[in-house]
Amino acid sequence: MRSIGELARASGLTVSALRFYDRSGVLVPARVDPVTGYRWYADEQVVPARLVAGLRRVGMPLAEIAAAVRHRAEPAVVGRLLDAHLRRLEDGLTDARRELSRVRALIDHEEHPMTTRLVLSRADLAAAIDAVRFAVGTDPELPVLSGVLFDVAADGVRLVATDRHRMAVARVPGTVDGPTRRLLAPVALVDAVRELLAGTGDGSALLGGTGDGGTVPGGTGDGVRELSGVDGGADAHLRLDGAGLTVAVAGREVGGAALPDEFPDYQRLLGTRVPAYRITVDVPALRAQVAGRPPARVLRHEGVDVPVTVLGLDDAGGLRVLDDAAPADAAPDAVRFGVNGRYLLDALDAGDRGQLLLELDGPITPLAVRRPDDADAYSILMPIRL
Repeated sequence: MRSIGELARASGLTVSALRFYDRSGVLVPARVDPVTGYRWYADEQVVPARLVAGLRRVGMPLAEIAAAVRHRAEPAVVGRLLDAHLRRLEDGLTDARRELSRVRALIDHEEHPMTTRLVLSRADLAAAIDAVRFAVGTDPELPVLSGVLFDVAADGVRLVATDRHRMAVARVPGTVDGPTRRLLAPVALVDAVRELLAGTGDGSALLGGTGDGGTVPGGTGDGVRELSGVDGGADAHLRLDGAGLTVAVAGREVGGAALPDEFPDYQRLLGTRVPAYRITVDVPALRAQVAGRPPARVLRHEGVDVPVTVLGLDDAGGLRVLDDAAPADAAPDAVRFGVNGRYLLDALDAGDRGQLLLELDGPITPLAVRRPDDADAYSILMPIRL
C-alpha cells in the first residue's frame, strides 16, 4: 500500500488534489485508516492517478475525467472523450486568437486609423445580402441585432444576421486590402446597398424612405452619389473605416455610419459537430407542405402567436411535415423537431434553390438549412421544445 504522499510523488498530483479526487469519487483510496483517517492506495491505482494528472493538466472537466477513469479499459470510449476535449481546446484557441486580433485592431485603430478596402463580385454580394436579410432582428430593445455584421477576413467577408431565434450566414470571397475588421451595418444601409447592387437604388432606403435628403439616425450619407472616374462592371468596391461602410458600384456610391454596438460572438453557434441527419429536400415541395397545412400547434410567446411546424422522418429516411407534435403511430425514439413555421419558410425562400440540405440531431438542437453548392451560406433555426 502507498501513502497519499507516495502516490502524489508517483503520479504528479498534489496531496490536496488527491484529497479532492477522493471527495469527488474519482480516485477513492483502497483503504482509509478508521483511527487516523490516513488514506492508503494500492499499487494498481498509480496508473489511474497518472491518467487523472494528465487530463487535469489539459483542463478536462471533472465529469469527463471521472468517465475516462471508469472506462480506462475501453480505449475507444476514452478516445472519444479525448477527441471531444481536443476539439473544445482548438475552438477555444481559435476564439482566443480572434479576440486578441480584435483587441490589437482596436489598439492599432486608435493610434493609426486605417481603412479596409474590398473588391467583391456584385452578384455574390447581392446574393449574400439576400441570404441573411430575413434574419435581422426588429426588437427595439435589442438594437445590436438590428443590422448585418460584416466580418472581414483576409480573403473576403462574411455577412451575419440574427434575431436570437434564427441566424443566417453567408460568405463572399474577394480581394482585401487592409486589416481585418468587423463592422455592424444598420439594416437601412444594407437595404440601400442591395438596391445599389441591383441598379435600382435612389438612396430611399438609406434616407429612411423620404427621398428628400433626410438621413436615418446615425447615417452619414445623402443618398446615392454619382462618382466620376469609377469604372462600372461586375465588381462592388467596399470601404470600411472607423466611421462606417461605403459601397461603390458602376460609378454610384452609398454609405453610412456603423452601429456602435458589439455584435454577439456568432462563431460559438457555428460549431464543428457532425449532424445525425443530413437530408436533401425539394424546396417547392417542402414549402407547399409547410404553407399548405395548419401548424401542429400554436404557442403564445411574448404576446405573439407562433405557428409550430413539426418535422419528422419517413420510413425511407426522408423529411416529412407532421400534423401532430406526437402522432399516435410514432415510435418512442422517433425523430421529431419543432420550429417556427414562418421562420422555416423564410429560410427556404432565402435559400433560393430547388434543393437544400437540412441538418438536424435531436429535438433541442438547432436546425441548419444549407445550400448543397455553397458550404458558407446557411441559416440556423432555434428549436421549439415539443
